[in-house]
This record gives sequence, structure tokens and C-alpha cells, in this order.
Amino acid sequence: MPVYKAPVSDTLFLLNDVLDISRYGNLPGFADATPDMLEAIAVEAAKLAEDALFPLNLSGDREGCTRSDSGAVSVPTGFKQAFDLYCQGGWIGLPVPEEFGGQGLPYTLHTAVGEYFSSANMALTMYPGLTQGAIAAILEHGSEAQKAQYLPNMVQGLWTGTMNLTEPHCGTDLGLLRTRATPQPDGSYRISGQKIFISAGEHNMADNIIHLVLARIDGAPEGTKGISLFIVPKRLIHADGTLGEANGVTCGSIEEKMGIHGNATCVLNYDEAVGTLIGGEHQGLKAMFVMMNEARLGVGLQGLAVSEIAYQNAASYAQDRLQGRALSGAKEPDKKADPIIVHPDVRRVLMTIRAFNEGGRAFTLWTALQSDIAHRSEDAAQAQTAADLLGLMTPILKGVMTDKGFDHAVMAQQVFGGHGYIEEYGMSQYVRDARIAMIYEGANGIQALDLVGRKLGANGGRAVMAVFKEIGDFCEENRNHEALTPYTKALKKALGDLQASTMWFMGNAMAKPDNAGAGSTDYMHLFGLVMIGYMWAKIAKVAVEKTDTDDSVMLANKLKTATFFMERLLPETALRRARIEAGADSTMALAAEAF
Repeated sequence: MPVYKAPVSDTLFLLNDVLDISRYGNLPGFADATPDMLEAIAVEAAKLAEDALFPLNLSGDREGCTRSDSGAVSVPTGFKQAFDLYCQGGWIGLPVPEEFGGQGLPYTLHTAVGEYFSSANMALTMYPGLTQGAIAAILEHGSEAQKAQYLPNMVQGLWTGTMNLTEPHCGTDLGLLRTRATPQPDGSYRISGQKIFISAGEHNMADNIIHLVLARIDGAPEGTKGISLFIVPKRLIHADGTLGEANGVTCGSIEEKMGIHGNATCVLNYDEAVGTLIGGEHQGLKAMFVMMNEARLGVGLQGLAVSEIAYQNAASYAQDRLQGRALSGAKEPDKKADPIIVHPDVRRVLMTIRAFNEGGRAFTLWTALQSDIAHRSEDAAQAQTAADLLGLMTPILKGVMTDKGFDHAVMAQQVFGGHGYIEEYGMSQYVRDARIAMIYEGANGIQALDLVGRKLGANGGRAVMAVFKEIGDFCEENRNHEALTPYTKALKKALGDLQASTMWFMGNAMAKPDNAGAGSTDYMHLFGLVMIGYMWAKIAKVAVEKTDTDDSVMLANKLKTATFFMERLLPETALRRARIEAGADSTMALAAEAF
């Protein structure tokens, strides 16, 4: 049976020692995030994840969701009770302003504990996760009346939220969407159309579901410029806040999926459903992108979360499974074989995943911190820099973390051999669940194109130049720090590959856009490697300078893992650079009919 233990100590090490979030005590919500508070919250989140969510992961996958003839959807056994515990603990409102019933704590902390919940039960955690994204969109673009009407109940988990973009003929290219919004004399709209792939679109865990729906107002321009966003509740809401009759939105079917079986991914049919405009006419994408960016960071976190639980199970199995003898001689001669943890190739797999998880966790929390600074700082320059970095990192985090999350779930499954392929050990579920994260909230190829085509050149390249300067300054500042030389030297070389690839795009992609398209995924992963390498260099700096003997074993292990990353994983930047600089000619050489 699978196992899971939330990485609380690593989270706290990153928040307190590596990111030193106490420096941001002037930001709203950060003054309360003392080390003791961080520990208390992380420990409680771990208990919820380990004791309430994780035990339902395997059974939820096997049972799945069911739909009645009337369109009502029931979640797997136990999900409702676990969801209620999640809501009662105030986890939905952790980063939400107190005026709407939240706790106003840092989004960084929300991200940290969110990893535990997604590792423990990704499918279940998606229900509150989509709600948190809808809350973010209403907070930023909703009217005061809309905030007052929806947010308190959503923060409590009495109502949940969704986002509705995709249609049967329309995925990433939202300019093709056909869902219509017809204005009414009272200022409302009637929404008609069909949406597919709607996560948490219908279920029996909350009194109401608040759908955020992209639609085109009658007579609106074609393309993305004519798209608006609407709030469409499952049940209508009376003026006094009580719930009325069912709105004109029904679940036509539940998608039959490869994974995340415990989440109701629905086809939703809108038939003259009553909706209200949010964010202004024809401003739908602007409003929806708030939710999409929040969701993309959350999906990147899912990649890390699955990688972590897959690693934990593979490491546990490798300690127990006896198979063969160590190449250097028997390690447990009293037994008929050694545990497979002695074999270098098994170690290669485990170290690869571990180095990614620990460095990737730092990268994820560092990015979440940029979100906090961008939204909470009163220093305009500081907020702008953080917003630039957040925009640049969002596609990198989403694409790299989910690509690697799936790769590592497969690698961890391989450690089990044949046992990894049968359901009893749970590893196939991690592979199946991890796969969706590479696809939804913008497939990873789209993330790479967004990075190269939009983010690099935004504001004259201001964000990417800021990253180059920050990493370059770190290497220069620690140039004479002998203990850090192995890390800064490798990081500086990788940064050189990234800078050279960026310059190559500048010189070769404008006149020939296919060069950008052919190299975009390699560039995204090259950038991700450099960012995780930067995080490992920062971790190593803390590890060599921290003298607390209570942490000596942990710190020594950090340095060993950092060394592995620098020697075995970071050199991949040279390969990625070579692919980028090869250009698009061989990629585009075959005629379409030759495929």
C-alpha cells in the first residue's frame, strides 16, 4: 500500500532559512507569519493531508464519480467528509482578506501547504483549488456587490467555484468560442452553450457551485476581443442571500479519463442560464487570466506534489526490496540478497527525483513569494519587479514542473519493476494522475510558446534581464566563497547557456518565427534548470553557513543532493542550447503529407 509523509521540515527550512520570509514583515499578512506560526500551520496541514485526504486517494481513484439520470453527480465515498474538514480548518481562505472571512496570510504559505494536499489526494484537492482560483478572479475584477454576495460563502466552502473556457471545437484558441450571452432588461444575461472538461463542474459537496463562464455577448466582435466573463451560479440566489431554484446549467456527462477519477470533470450545458457580467464587456480574458495564472501555479504545484509522493514510495520500496548483490560486494551478507537501494542505477533514479523535488520546491515557493510581493507591496518599484518575475516564471513553473512530475512518476514506478504496473502498490495512479497536469490550464507546448513569444520580449525584456542580473550577482558575490565554488561555477556555466540561447532567439526568431517555435520547449526547460540550479546554490549557501548542529545531518544531505544536481542534471542546459541553436530546418523539413 502507498505511503505519504508531508515534508514539513523541508518546507520550514526553505521558508525560514533560504527565502527568509521574515524580511517581508512589512507586507500585509507577513507579520503574523512568524516561525512558530509557520510551523503550527504546516504541522496541521500535514495532519489533514496524511490522516484525512491521503487514505481516500486510492479508494477515490477506484470508485470515481457517478452521475444520475437527472444529471446529479456524487463524489467518491468519504470525499464529502474530508472536504468538510478542509473547509472547517479555514484552508480555502488562508490567503484571502479577512473582510471576506479569510485569514489574510501569505500566498506563499498557502502554496507550501497546498503541496501536501495535492500529494495526498490530487483529485479531491482540485475541488477547493478551483474555488480558490474563482475567489482570486472575483477579488480582482468583481464589483463590491459581487464580492459581498459570493466570497464569504466560497471562503467557507459552502459554495465552490469553477472556470469554464473549453468548448468541443475550441481549446486553446478561445477566439473560436460560441457560447452566447444575451442581455436582459434587468442587467443580467442569459447564457447558452456547451462547455467541456470542466473540473469540479458538478458534485454533491456544496450547496451551490459558482461557475465563471467565458461567453460572447450578442453582437460582440469576433475573436478574443469579443469575449466577456460571467458569473453563473448553479442555483439562483435571492436578494437576501438564500438559495432559490436551479439555474439553467446541467451536467450532460462526466468525462471518462485516464486519471484524477475522484474529480468530476464534466460536460456542462447552459440553456438560458442567468448570469452577471464580471470585469466589463469584452474584458473576459483579462479577468479570466487572473484565475488561469493562479491555476497554472497550482498545476505546477501538482507536478511537484505527484513527484514527491512517487519518490517517497519508490524510496521506501527500494529500502525493503531484496534483489541481487551490490556491485562492490554484499551489504547484507546475512540475507539472500541486498536491498535494491544499493544499486547505482536505482540511486540515480531516486537522486534525480529527490534533487528535482527539493530544488523545485524552493523554486515554487520563490515564485509564490513574487506573487505576494506583487500584490501586497506598497513600494511600486518592488511590486513591479515582482510582477515581472511572476509573469515570466508562470509558464516555466507550469511547464517544467508538470513535465518532470510525470517523468518522475514513471521513473518511480520503474523502481517497483512489475509491482509498479499493478494497482495494489498505487504507482500507476500517480502516473495517470500526473499526466493531466501537462495538458490542462494550457498544454505545456503552449506554455513554452507563451514564454518565448510573449514573456521574453515583454517590456523590452525587463523581466528576463532582471533574472540574469540576480543570478549573475549571486555568482559574483560568492565568487571567493570556496565552499560554494562547485555550485556557483556550475550555475554560472548554465546561466551562460541560457543567455546565449536568449540572444540566439533575438537574432534568429524575428525573421524566422519557426525557430522560436522549434526551440521553445527546450528553452522552457533550459530556463527551468537554471532557476532550480539557482535555488540549489541558495540552499547550498545556507547549508555551508548554518552552524546549528541539530540540523547537521539535514544540511550535509542538502549539500550532497545539491552536488548531484550540479554534476548530473544541470549540465543538460548545454544539450538544450544545442537543440535551440540547431534551428527549425530539420523540424520543418518534411512535407505535411509525409507524416
